[in-house]
This record gives sequence, C-alpha cells and structure tokens, in this order.
Amino acid sequence: MLTADLVGVRRRGDELRLLPVDEPRRAHIEALAAALARVAREHVGKTRDEVDDALDGAGRAEGGDQRLTNAVVKLVRDGCRFDDTDPEPAQALRRDVFRRAAAARRAATASAPFDRDALLAAVAGERSVSAADIEAGLYADRPGRQRLLAFEGRPATAVAAGFMLSQAQAVLLRATKVIAVVRTADAGTYRQLFRTLKFLRLLPVVTPVPTTKPGRGGGFRIELDGPFSLFQGGTRYGLQLGLALPAIAACDAWSIEADVAWGADRRALKFHLEGKAAALVDTPPSLPDDLAAFVAAFDALASDWRIDTEPAVLDLPGAGLCVPDLAFVRAADGARVYFELLGFWSREAVWRRIDLVRAGLPHRILFAVSKSLRVGEAALDDTTPTAALYVFTRVINAKQVLARIEQLAGPPT
Repeated sequence: MLTADLVGVRRRGDELRLLPVDEPRRAHIEALAAALARVAREHVGKTRDEVDDALDGAGRAEGGDQRLTNAVVKLVRDGCRFDDTDPEPAQALRRDVFRRAAAARRAATASAPFDRDALLAAVAGERSVSAADIEAGLYADRPGRQRLLAFEGRPATAVAAGFMLSQAQAVLLRATKVIAVVRTADAGTYRQLFRTLKFLRLLPVVTPVPTTKPGRGGGFRIELDGPFSLFQGGTRYGLQLGLALPAIAACDAWSIEADVAWGADRRALKFHLEGKAAALVDTPPSLPDDLAAFVAAFDALASDWRIDTEPAVLDLPGAGLCVPDLAFVRAADGARVYFELLGFWSREAVWRRIDLVRAGLPHRILFAVSKSLRVGEAALDDTTPTAALYVFTRVINAKQVLARIEQLAGPPT
C-alpha cells in the first residue's frame, strides 16, 4: 500500500483531490511498472538491499515526476516476496565468532596480530563450509540480507488501472470518518464487503439506500469510524479503512466521502471519490482468528447445531441493518439463531444493536460482547425474548453460547 507522502494531491478550499490519471499519465505508469517489474525479476536470488538499490536506481533514471515514480516503485516493491530467515542460526553464529574474536584479540601480540581471515577460516573449517559462507551468515537475519524468492506483483496494466484506487487507500490512512454508498446486483459482493469490514475490525453503521430508478436495486450507505476518532493520533484504523477500499470498489457503483486530517498540520479536509466495479479484491480469510477458534470449539461439542458462516444481512425497514457473523441452525427443526461478535468495538455499537432489537428486529440473535465494554447482559431482558447478550472475559466459551442459543430457540418443534 502507498503511504500518504507518495500521493499526488492538491487542495481546493477544504477539499482534497487526487491528481487525475489521464491517458498519457496512465501509459507512463504502466511502462514504468513494467520496467521496474523486469528489474525485480532480474534480481531474484539477490538480497533485499540489492533489490531496493536496483529499484531505486531504475526509478531515478526515469526522471520526471519523482513522487509518481516513487509511488510506482513502492507498488512494485510490494510484489516482491523475500525469504523469512530463521534468526537463531545467525545469532548463534555471531555469538560464537564474536567470542572467539574477543579471545583472539586479547591473545594478539605485535609479532602475532589478530588475523580476522584466519579466524573465519577456522570457524568455516569446523562447520565444513567456506569462509565466504560464514561471512554471509553472520548477519543473515538482517532484513537487508533477505533473499528475493519471487516477484509476485500485479501486471503493469493492473498497476496503472488501479493507481487512483491505490492513492485513495493512502489518503484513507489519514481518515477520521468514511461514508461509502455502494450498489451491486450481486448479493455475494455485499456479503464479501460486509465480511471484509468485520474481518478488518471496522465499525460499520449500515443503512439501506432506496432506489431512484425502476428495476434497479438501491444499495447501502456505510458509515465507518476512522483512526483519529477511535484512537486519537493513531493510524491503526486508517490502515483498516484503506484495506477496506478494494472491497468497496468491487461493487457495481460506489462512492466514498471521507474526513481526513491532512499534512503536518493535520488540517481537516474533505475527500471524495467514486467509480464502478474494479476487480482488485483479495479474498479475505473466511473468519478472524477469534471467531475461527470459537467455531472449531463449538463444532467439537458435537451438538445438534451446525454453523452457517455466510448468514444473510438482517434488515428492519426504518430502523437499520445488522450484519451477523454466524448463524446457528438446529438439525432437528431448522431453527436458526444468528450470532454477532461485537467484541472490543465500542459501547455505542452494543447500544445500537440493543435499539435495533427493541425496534422489533424479527430474528433470534445472540450478541457476544467483551466484558471490557462494561455492558451487562441484563441490558437485553425478558421483554426481548428473541435476543440476548453474552458477555465474555477473554475468549468466547462454546458451551455457554450453546446454552444461550438453545434458550433463545426454545425446544424443538
């Protein structure tokens, strides 16, 4: 992903706008990406330092708009896969060589000075390798010494086609709030988008958008809180907002409005971007780690319930939507209980769900809430028999969830 300093933007009043990518600029980006990709492929087997130097050198040789060049270099570099060296052998080798070197220096005299080459040759002989291997292995755990295994970047045409979106992702690193409006004819695209937001631990407020044209689906308005509203001064959720953008852009038609804190002075600006479907979405893991662990624990109970990991979006017209993570389905009668992990989001998110239930959400649903949010299970009492809160301390207890969904579902019919 690009960083904010690599984005070509201009300010117009209180608006932040990306520099347009016209046809000549797009062609230049494509040609540059292709040339840099060739450099990367030619350096397979070289160290990260050597690859970085080669890419930077090739970029400087292009001249012209250096910010644009650096941005393309960054996108190409992101496609380089380096080895993940085990640090322990290098650390052990350094300890051994440095210990011997220290002892040899202490024993050195004017007539028999310290001989570095002889020491490395001695260590190499004991290990049945060459002195050059010892030299290379001393700092093999350093990032700059990692070897390029393969170049797996996107084709140059895709880099150029997606350059505006790549820049927009970098702008969202500085976002405080994002409002997206999306429309697609494919329900699976919506499901992928909502699952991506959940996987990224973003806090979506989703409301339906009515259609304005006969025979055309309306879509959804999705409001997302960003880093400066959740964690003042941090960028953790800005990264998440940026990572969510390709899933938003996969919809048939989409637009985003973002509040961003831009520049060294963190000036409050507005950012707008819209477009049509872009095939730039990487499929996210099916479930976050905590939910995946819970699903495995629940399945191990061997109960009469199975888990549906792709439940429908629940809509209460006039009140809002709920995007559950899972649905439990009972084999005996097909009874269904939805499940949403609110986890560590915010108390506000919990109360929004409570308000939705009290407004008449016609589905059985269990909300799992972290104890740290300080919301008691009594917040959903007997007046709402189709919904319940389950407060957990650290991990979701499968047996306790089973007891609660059986209570919500009632006896089999």
